[in-house]
Amino acid sequence: MADARGMSRRQVGLGALALGGGLAFASLPADPAAAAAPSLGGGRPALRHGSAREAGLLPGPLKQLVTDAEAFLQPSPEHPWYAGAVLLAGRGRTVALHRPIGMAVRYQAYDEETDTGVEFPPDQQIPMAEDTVFDLASVSKLFTSILAVQQIERGRIELEAPVASYLPDFGRAGKQDVTIRQLLTHTSGFRAWIPLYEAPTYEEKVRRVYDEELASPPGTAYLYSDLNLISLQLVLEHVTGRRLDVLLREEITEPLGMRRTRYNPPASWKPKIAATEDARKPWSGLDRGLVWGEVHDENAYSLGGVAGHAGVFSDTWDLAVLARTLLDGGVCGRRRILRPESVELMFTDFNTAFPGDEHGLGFELYQHWYMGAMATPRTAGHTGFTGTALVLDPTTDSFLVVLGNSVHPVRSWRSGSAPRVAAANQLARAVPVSPARGRTAWFSGMASAATATLALPALDTSSGGARLSCALWWDTEPKADVLVLESSADGGTTWQPVPFTTRRRGGSAEPHPTGTATGWSGRVWHDLTADLPAAPGLVVRWRYTTDRLYVGRGAYVDGLRVESGHRRLFDESRPADATRLRAEGWSREED
Repeated sequence: MADARGMSRRQVGLGALALGGGLAFASLPADPAAAAAPSLGGGRPALRHGSAREAGLLPGPLKQLVTDAEAFLQPSPEHPWYAGAVLLAGRGRTVALHRPIGMAVRYQAYDEETDTGVEFPPDQQIPMAEDTVFDLASVSKLFTSILAVQQIERGRIELEAPVASYLPDFGRAGKQDVTIRQLLTHTSGFRAWIPLYEAPTYEEKVRRVYDEELASPPGTAYLYSDLNLISLQLVLEHVTGRRLDVLLREEITEPLGMRRTRYNPPASWKPKIAATEDARKPWSGLDRGLVWGEVHDENAYSLGGVAGHAGVFSDTWDLAVLARTLLDGGVCGRRRILRPESVELMFTDFNTAFPGDEHGLGFELYQHWYMGAMATPRTAGHTGFTGTALVLDPTTDSFLVVLGNSVHPVRSWRSGSAPRVAAANQLARAVPVSPARGRTAWFSGMASAATATLALPALDTSSGGARLSCALWWDTEPKADVLVLESSADGGTTWQPVPFTTRRRGGSAEPHPTGTATGWSGRVWHDLTADLPAAPGLVVRWRYTTDRLYVGRGAYVDGLRVESGHRRLFDESRPADATRLRAEGWSREED
């Protein structure tokens, strides 16, 4: 089922193109994990459970991640967001958090008149477990995308080839120019969804896809559509001669040892599967009663449970194996499923013409609306309508899996993506930032709808030539959350921005003429300098302001110093000066 698409998305550069039957790569962002991945046969240690410290993570935020997730088991605001969930977070090869919460099976029905769930008797309810299996919904699209990229590697599919060159009937109704890449990046022009389940036969369902007219010319707009991945399924099955479920097993799950990932789980799995919705009209397209152990999506169900856009069932550990494989450049142990350069394609934005809708091949990129503070231009992931999410951050080599049954007992009980954002924020917070020059640095915090200020004491800069220097680290939601350097010469009644210059170590100088920093800075320290106005009692401060929706990782300041000629007016390293700083919302933080 097509998820409700998220909030703002941001733009990064196009790094790769596929030409002809092979792949031609431009200069791509460096990914240490992918670069270090061994060739087939080189071997990698398996994932393991371990402590936060062993994963290079801070334990406090991981504990808070669970606390935050448990809050959504309660009314939020009127109904629970999910009946239960399984949370998994890790870094490197260490899974530092693997926690089930709530119930996998709680309700036997939904009472529309009272807007309440009819619970199973207590002895028939099933709590979540680490190995509970979930209907992944649209996270299934990632598997179809990986299978497509594998066929691109093998020369059976060309990324820029028209879909109709493989499926001539697809070219009907003006779709003759739609390409494989446009299917993978949701720029084909398809509308979001059509009720294929209303067609009586499989052949009629396929015919409706072929006869579907486009909502916009190919390549002119981004519109997330299930029809893209259903079409890609048809291409894959045509060029390989194998069904999609067979491809999934032979090309991904068996090589990676993902034993709890498949289409159409057998009846013996049902006690370990999280239930989904009491599916009845009008909120569902089909009258099915409690959906449990079968795919929730109506179109996937009508396609026999095997579909390019939905239908895969899996658990958190198997998805962690997939995440680790991609972060390692396509290799797991001694088995390789993709080349490193192919993984780069999946993590490279092809939608530079559509700022805010960044998309690699199959993977969404840089989406704060569910990636929260984990979002970077290379952070890749996907969500599913049933309450699922997978997020991979190559920058910090971390991964997050949140699997919930948020349509249990009914889809209308949840809205938005708050539990996903909360979990991602805490995992991002758990990745420590080492101070630039000592044991501690000032941290802005990550609160939404907040303003935090860090002010120097009033200084006499009236002789002119005063200059501020410090180290600065920032990563904020672009444009929405802004860090400002400003000064006041009248005791704080009025404030003026102070232009500054930053230089990433080893990089070139970057001017900030408006005195602001926002967005992505590489999550590294920058050296900052700023010329200060002349005034007898000048107050200089950092002000960090966030909106009410999403946040980035925040801002850090270290080593504040003000000099005028050979005179040092302020030096944070001097204890007496350090105590004169006034912090509201900022705090000292150790690595």
